Amino acid sequence: MAKKEHISETPATALLKANKVVFTEHPYEYLEHGGAQHSAQVLGWDPFHVVKTLIMQDQDAKPLVVLMHGNRKVSTKNLARQIGAKSVEPCAPEVANRHSGYLVGGTSPFATRKTMPVFVEESILALPKILINGGRRGYLVGIAPQVCVQLLGAKAVQCALTE
Repeated sequence: MAKKEHISETPATALLKANKVVFTEHPYEYLEHGGAQHSAQVLGWDPFHVVKTLIMQDQDAKPLVVLMHGNRKVSTKNLARQIGAKSVEPCAPEVANRHSGYLVGGTSPFATRKTMPVFVEESILALPKILINGGRRGYLVGIAPQVCVQLLGAKAVQCALTE
């Protein structure tokens, strides 16, 4: 019998459990700057189903969360237009860490330090299951994408660019 690696709880998994969300745990060997492409590869998942959590900011430096397919980029111009902002840009890593309470590479959209608006690429919501960061580097959780709407009030946007 294979010994299941025990993952200590994160604020993200505590929130999921508190809301009775069914999720699967997917630990993997974290690779600096490996991103969603790396985790998808080592876990044997299609990177389209592995969702990146990106902390961005608008022209007033107000933070927001963008959930994007692992193999797509965010069109910040399209995103800004859809959310009524003049501009949107990624936060610097240390700023992102401060807003989310997580380290970049281990950012989960669940239980962030600051409450931020969450935007999800519309096509993600059509997937049966996604892998998304569980609040630690090298740790993804598998959930139904609708959980992002139910728990985070995520709004669907269309801002994906093929990498």
